Amino acid sequence: MNIDASLLLQAAAAAAGTQQYPKATLYVVATPIGNLADISLRAIQALSLVDAVACEDTRVTAGLLRHLGLHKPFISLHQHNEHEAAAQLVQRLQAGERIAYVSDAGTPAVSDPGAVLVAAVQAAGLRVLPLPGASAAVTALSTAGDAQAQGFRFVGFLPAKGQERRAALQALLGAPYSQVLFEAPHRIVALIDLLAELAPAQKVSVCRELTKQFETVHTAPAGELPAWLAADAQRERGEFVLVLHAQAVAAIDEEVPAEAQRVLKLLAAELPLKQAVALAAEISGASRNKLYELGLAWKKARED
Repeated sequence: MNIDASLLLQAAAAAAGTQQYPKATLYVVATPIGNLADISLRAIQALSLVDAVACEDTRVTAGLLRHLGLHKPFISLHQHNEHEAAAQLVQRLQAGERIAYVSDAGTPAVSDPGAVLVAAVQAAGLRVLPLPGASAAVTALSTAGDAQAQGFRFVGFLPAKGQERRAALQALLGAPYSQVLFEAPHRIVALIDLLAELAPAQKVSVCRELTKQFETVHTAPAGELPAWLAADAQRERGEFVLVLHAQAVAAIDEEVPAEAQRVLKLLAAELPLKQAVALAAEISGASRNKLYELGLAWKKARED
């Protein structure tokens, strides 16, 4: 069912007040990540005023604009043609056009294309005007409840290949801040299994289908997540955002005996962490996983 565009535009204009929409400007517009009601009045007004809409997938954006009762020329700009398309858009902006850029869902240039375009427009001395709105990363953080986090880091998608993926995930563990990951449904089981293997005590919020009908947010230690995921086949479907909760060094310290910590520190000063952990676990009898998490936390604390 289409929305009454005239009523929306009246409401948007009233809410905008003295907001100006200058020409020769790129409008970076956030769009809903699942629920159409999350589109902002300001986004609707800007989309109604621009001369063209650059977008990641013209079919997806055509559906959005159709719901809003808007009709605009489209320009395809995605990860495979962003450099070429950006150059063309700069020329159009220099001619005085207003152009919007939207990705398929959420805020452009956050995991999705858009950053190359924004950089090109700025390098040409032209204005970029952001219209904030839905973001899967921020939405997940707001419901994760990671009270001890010292800020957050957006990671996005991990490498798809085995060893690169394992190394990338290991590098994230033990951080004192929240970390946001995206994952595709066909790889979610493998990622959860890997998390459970590497850091079973790591607290994780699994956010599925955010803002959609079957939205699910489940927070638990990584070691419990494989069983939770396997308990219902529906839990493996949809779009996923994972939040790795911050890991305070003090919390890990309490779980590792003082003697085991002393041994690990001595060994870690001379050996790679993985080897130091293996030897420390053999010498002290402490949990290898806990020792590894502690070693990672020490490393993160030194880097930060």
